[in-house]
Amino acid sequence: MQLHELHELWRALCAPEVSFSVLLTLRVCSACLILHALTAIPLARLGMAKNPHLRRMVNFVITLPLVFPPMALGFLLLLLFGRNGWGGIALRETLGVSLVFSQGGIILAAWLAGLPLVVKPVQTALNNPELLRFEQAARVCGASPRKCFFLVTLPLIRHGLAAGLLLGITRAMGEVGISLMLGGNIAGRTNTLSLEVFNAVSTGEFQRAALLCAILAIISLLLYLGIDWCQKRSF
Repeated sequence: MQLHELHELWRALCAPEVSFSVLLTLRVCSACLILHALTAIPLARLGMAKNPHLRRMVNFVITLPLVFPPMALGFLLLLLFGRNGWGGIALRETLGVSLVFSQGGIILAAWLAGLPLVVKPVQTALNNPELLRFEQAARVCGASPRKCFFLVTLPLIRHGLAAGLLLGITRAMGEVGISLMLGGNIAGRTNTLSLEVFNAVSTGEFQRAALLCAILAIISLLLYLGIDWCQKRSF
């Protein structure tokens, strides 16, 4: 690669559209990591509830982003959280915020898209017969449910949970359909890396699109290596 080509590549990398989309994607993925970490185990437990109606309902909601077209799901969420939707009205009256066409909407879209990829591995880990035996032994020895969770359950499922969280990040990073409907793909406001690839191709800027794809490929490779490492050490 010649010097002028390197210079053009650096200019493309430093372009405001690229730098903003990279930073926004990092913020969205960080927020999703926290939200998935807080919700994965509770939702996995609810999806394993003894009540069959509750179990089916929770598993249906968790699996929905996998089986329902993202654009259609995004449209339903747009109706729900839009100006006249009851979710949008409730948020506006109680918290004074609006999710539609905001970075909050992008985070919600990414969290929902990655949810099944996080929760399902956790459910598999929690259903491990060996784990159930260790939990029973801890309870027989007098451990409280909280102590059993933090000293037995969480350490044994940590690699499965970590793999699920990394899978959630990969899905959040590549989310387009729901984000397009909820976030609006507004330049300098809600354009993530994946949406910026779409924008670059739409305007014929294939060099910028290729650069963005290269950034996504490097991040994806690192995430894959992390997922593979966690899966090899899962309980």
